[in-house]
Amino acid sequence: MKTNEVPFSGVKLPGIPMLIVNLLFFIGIVVAFIWLVSSSLNETLMVALIIADCVLFIVNLILWGGFMQIEPNEARVMIFFGKYEGTVKQNGYFWVNPFYNKSKLTLRARNLDADPIKVNDKNGNPVMIGVVVVWRVDDTYKAAFNVDTASLSSVTTAANGSVSVVNTAAHKMVAYENFVKVQSDAALRNVAGLYAYDQTGTAHENELTLRNGGEEVNDILESQLNERLSIAGIQVIEARINYLAYAPEIAAVMLRRQQADAIIAAREKIVDGAVGMVKMALTKLSDENIIELDEDKKAAMVSNLLVVLCSEENAQPVLNAGTLHQ
Repeated sequence: MKTNEVPFSGVKLPGIPMLIVNLLFFIGIVVAFIWLVSSSLNETLMVALIIADCVLFIVNLILWGGFMQIEPNEARVMIFFGKYEGTVKQNGYFWVNPFYNKSKLTLRARNLDADPIKVNDKNGNPVMIGVVVVWRVDDTYKAAFNVDTASLSSVTTAANGSVSVVNTAAHKMVAYENFVKVQSDAALRNVAGLYAYDQTGTAHENELTLRNGGEEVNDILESQLNERLSIAGIQVIEARINYLAYAPEIAAVMLRRQQADAIIAAREKIVDGAVGMVKMALTKLSDENIIELDEDKKAAMVSNLLVVLCSEENAQPVLNAGTLHQ
């Protein structure tokens, strides 16, 4: 029993020559019927020949059901009375056994632009995250037999009250899109739970987050999607996060936290620069013997310079009219 896609190995004839043969066959049946009706043959023999001609006409009608056309990036799954016989991906116009069920599948790439969903990141913060997935059918056997497409079939009612079920390639692709969407949501929730939205004050500087992960997070998401969708014979060509934001209920709080982190980082940089400038000033004064300062004067100078350099407002100079020691 086949469990994976295999090329179709049955009889597959060129469609145009078979079309001509079938037309000639049909014309021959019609001409024979006209000749039999107008001939003076024995009545019993004539009836037998007319019945044979009608049987040939039914055979001719059945033969017309063997034609199929395959466009680029399309495939036909060949099923013979419930048994999978292979897949035809060769482009062109062909004739096969008319009793084959020629299930049509498209192999063209499709986009899924999922709406943002609310998930929890590694720290438990609710975030809104969306994803774009580019996918295509890769294994026609798994796509045809491992995914339920019958539940999305179209049920139509004719004027006479008869009910028919239509399961076209379009309805199958809708079923695959729903399958990809559900699995994309599941994979997205899993990936979002592995990383924090952004770096916090206690986080390591090189820690991977959803916000700075970029291609690395997208590659992990794509890998998980391929693993989840392999059961349906679907290949993910590309998956990337296209929307990322804090959930509305904590967005304002997180904005203030980010502002506080930015202020603290800026202050740290200012202090580091101020300390370096003070150190350079003291070293230069000492090396060039411009002035000798005791420890108290050095402490006062350091204090004054740090106030000037770290202050948010411009320093207001105060002139000392006395001596240095006043």
